[in-house]
Amino acid sequence: MDDPKQPTPKPSWNVSPSQRRHARELRKKSTDAERLMWGELRDKKLNGFSFKRQVPIGPYIADFACHAKKLVVEIDGGQHFSDDSEREDAARIAAIEARGFRVVRFSNAEVMGNREGVLQSIATELAARALTPTLSRKRERERVERAAKPRLTQTDSTQRPSSDDSD
Repeated sequence: MDDPKQPTPKPSWNVSPSQRRHARELRKKSTDAERLMWGELRDKKLNGFSFKRQVPIGPYIADFACHAKKLVVEIDGGQHFSDDSEREDAARIAAIEARGFRVVRFSNAEVMGNREGVLQSIATELAARALTPTLSRKRERERVERAAKPRLTQTDSTQRPSSDDSD
């Protein structure tokens, strides 16, 4: 159980204007593999699940995210295969997974050469993940705030003696 003395951290839903602009730019400059994958994921085409593209998650922008299943799909170009990039990608994945998402990665070549296999892998991941209810940001904020407020409960010292105790 949570320690009542520790304040409950409030999640941050704020996306900075610069991060929002960057996500918008990434949507405009998507790779061929990202465009192909978006054509397969948009409009709930994959098993009825809604995906968003170029989604800010913490300080990062994920290629595709299904919030209902907390699944992130990353499409990697050739720049992701150097030692430095692999270390950066590992830190990025750890940060996204710390927010409750599962990250699956595919190379541009996999998407272009084996689209059906990639889609099957994503469908398998979707089936394996529990459905998480997606609340509006306002409702989620309200839920977190309600959970953080102390609740009034009766303690032994404040309970009134029952009438059965009298002789």
